[in-house]
Amino acid sequence: MVESQPLNVAVLVGMHPYDAIRFHDLFAAMDGIKPVHQMVENWAFAEPEQKAEYDVVLFYNMHLKMEAELPWASPAVPKAIAELGDRPQGIVVLHHAILAYPDEPVWTDVTGLPDRKFGFYGEQTFPVHIERPDHPIVRGLSDWTMFDETYTMQEPGEGCDILLTTDYNPSMRALAWTRRHKQARVFCLQMGHDGRSWNNPSFKTVLQRGILWSAGKLQG
Repeated sequence: MVESQPLNVAVLVGMHPYDAIRFHDLFAAMDGIKPVHQMVENWAFAEPEQKAEYDVVLFYNMHLKMEAELPWASPAVPKAIAELGDRPQGIVVLHHAILAYPDEPVWTDVTGLPDRKFGFYGEQTFPVHIERPDHPIVRGLSDWTMFDETYTMQEPGEGCDILLTTDYNPSMRALAWTRRHKQARVFCLQMGHDGRSWNNPSFKTVLQRGILWSAGKLQG
């Protein structure tokens, strides 16, 4: 059940274009979630007590290096990302954000992806299979067909609980998984390229539940 007090969710973007109107609409329609859209640098540069106000940090950026787009924020970004998991604050890594920081061990530990070299294939139609029907993020959902961009890359490694899969080619098999990063619950979702995928009811349910789960509001 969603609590009356909404979760503060930092929705972080940068270094990848996206449909801003429909992306904002996606989160605005989610009960129990108060999205705060901003650049990664803005979040990183905030005071520690301000960053601590977020229940969840959701990444939708695709920086390939830790250096910030804004020079004055460059020292703050690696420090803020290194501090992820130092408190029980949820982490959600959405779509192209799983590809970010390919040479950074900290992002390997956040995502569970040891090798982030990838291929990408737009406008694919593929089946989505519920791998863990007992998990609260996907409980009660049925397999569905998705229209989205796919990635081919190494599968999530040790410590990842795979929730959604596909047998489609070209695509990685794992589509959604959870893991732990220090004190934080982490939810990774490979899908979510644009408004056509964001409009899928099952996708929206999985993303909303993933946010709630990462904040400790769904047990399991």
